[in-house]
Amino acid sequence: MKLVRYGAHGNEKPGLIDKDGALRDLSEHVADIDPYVLGREGRARLAAIDPASLPEVEGTPRFGAPVAPVSKIICVGMNYARHAAETGQPVPAQPVLFMKATTAIMGPNDDVVIPRGSTCTDWEVELGVVIGETARDVSVDEALAHVAGFIVINDLSEREFQLEHGGQWVKGKSCDSFGPLGPWLVTIDEVPDPQNLHLWLEVNGHRYQDSNTSDMVFGVAKLVSYISRYMTLLPGDVISTGTPAGVGLGLKPPTYLRPGDVIELGIDGLGRQRQQVRAHPADASAAR
Repeated sequence: MKLVRYGAHGNEKPGLIDKDGALRDLSEHVADIDPYVLGREGRARLAAIDPASLPEVEGTPRFGAPVAPVSKIICVGMNYARHAAETGQPVPAQPVLFMKATTAIMGPNDDVVIPRGSTCTDWEVELGVVIGETARDVSVDEALAHVAGFIVINDLSEREFQLEHGGQWVKGKSCDSFGPLGPWLVTIDEVPDPQNLHLWLEVNGHRYQDSNTSDMVFGVAKLVSYISRYMTLLPGDVISTGTPAGVGLGLKPPTYLRPGDVIELGIDGLGRQRQQVRAHPADASAAR
């Protein structure tokens, strides 16, 4: 299944994408794409519904993040060897973990807002893992049984905030609009191998990132198991599994996002995102 949330920000409704690509409304069956839906039993109930019996949604409504609520976003750093090399870091012996604030979450095609005073806002296409069953210290062999499905994530980052403002990376990762999720959540039964997915990102039509999840240092099952050793993973939690080479920080010279830029990114089978970049209101006013 491809599960979605659509409509105006803060008033999204649950839906699914049928086999013909049509948007169908799920409101008569569930209140939202939430922990009740994401577990094995919830997914089985939805899978039993004939999509043709659901009302078709007309037009092209906005897509929101495909899951809510999200109690936490756990990100993985340096999880592609070439990305570690381009940033001058060694390949880690254990997964590097950090958090992204849930207030960064937005829809897949909403505008990206450059933070006030920022000159180093960067892009990062990533495979997102959505938890479906509570996971506490699970084994690698058990890990995928706790996954509801997968999403596309743009793990936007402000490199000056991240690297030069002291402390942990979270300050450079958590600005408003720095967490586009979606367009839909593809349930795990439709993803035969999460370690063989092509992912890419373009800015203004130029392809900067072009890789495959087979290049991950630590795969999805290892990450779910590893993270669940240190914290309980709840249904709806999101793991952002790391980005491949091609980020702006690693270019020579470094290249960062500017107002007016257009970001497009996607993962085969999981959909694509498109974001327009705009200035922070304070910076836009100062420029006039």
